[in-house]
Amino acid sequence: MYKLVEIDGGVCAAEGFFADGVSAGLKPNGAKDMAFVYAKSMCEIATTFTTNKMAAAPIKHFKAMGEFQTNFVLINAKNANAMTGSAGVEDIKEILSTLPEVAKNPVMSSTGVIGVRLPKEKIIAGTKLFDLNKRESNAAAEAIMTTDRFSKQKAYRIELADGSSFSIGAMAKGAGMINPAMATMLCFITTDANVSKAEMQSILNEKVEVTFNAASVDGDTSTNDTVMLLSNAKSGAFHKEAFAEALENIMRFLAREMVRDGEGANKLVTYKVSGAKDNKEAEIVAKALSNSLLVKTALYGEDPNWGRIASTVGASGAEAYEEKLTISFDDVCVYERGNIYFDAAMEAKAAEVMKKDAFTISCDLGIADGRFEAYGCDLGYEYVKINADYRT
Repeated sequence: MYKLVEIDGGVCAAEGFFADGVSAGLKPNGAKDMAFVYAKSMCEIATTFTTNKMAAAPIKHFKAMGEFQTNFVLINAKNANAMTGSAGVEDIKEILSTLPEVAKNPVMSSTGVIGVRLPKEKIIAGTKLFDLNKRESNAAAEAIMTTDRFSKQKAYRIELADGSSFSIGAMAKGAGMINPAMATMLCFITTDANVSKAEMQSILNEKVEVTFNAASVDGDTSTNDTVMLLSNAKSGAFHKEAFAEALENIMRFLAREMVRDGEGANKLVTYKVSGAKDNKEAEIVAKALSNSLLVKTALYGEDPNWGRIASTVGASGAEAYEEKLTISFDDVCVYERGNIYFDAAMEAKAAEVMKKDAFTISCDLGIADGRFEAYGCDLGYEYVKINADYRT
């Protein structure tokens, strides 16, 4: 019926989209700190935003615009424009008013330090460096980074049985303050699929729950969490199932990359919870595990302390029973329905698993068919150093 082909190009992979990153002097040493995403034709836009009650000014500005189409997104790093009140929104309006006329109903997204007004003059000067004919997805993805160690991009071309095709591409940033509840996370997705706004929003809402909302670095939800999906419909093609699959693949990849890039992190851990009373109960357990500080520090120490796993499952609030629970590190089962297999030989095997850069901790609750998969990382000294010095 269809074929998903991984391609290069990030947010520029879909036909008709342009992007670039420049240095406006917000970051030190001439690092790129501003980016744009631009389409020559108007785009439908679907979004999900943070549930933090202290939502940043760019989110307030966006929501105040009501129903609209856009063809331009301006993004800055180093300053979140959060907790800046009505002045923060007015700063956005002033900045956007200086953009070229081809930018229709432009919107803005920001990431960085909370509680500081935008350096408007630097940002306005930075926009003058934009070349809207550039398709430099790598530069754009680099410019939106804050404490990220690497940029994050993914794109697919979806080839349909009738010979038509459409593409979806994305870039994201995030390494700390990650506990999306729609971490500091931003994600911008572009597509030339001929998809309606309503259908695009519905699919995005569904896929966010099992990707970005399943990721945690430190359990903190940002004031700026944003996912934007823009479609210019330029390909004229669409296939709902294929679109949904490609979008989920892209978002899951980016979510896992954010966790892998967690501040000071060395481990990417997948928490697979099965056998729960229902999917929601499985989600509760999986997220409790991904957020647990005791579990995270055990991961850092490469200590297969399965007691911390069991304790967290029991404390999560979900239905769980000691005599029904099974715990495994990859394929090494250490506890099964009341039976402890954690002798010296089994501990050595589990410890070997925990030395890997990426592995899975599985918990079967043995109750029913509920399941959920969440993503987390370890927590070590470097995380404290990064965040202790974040403003300096």
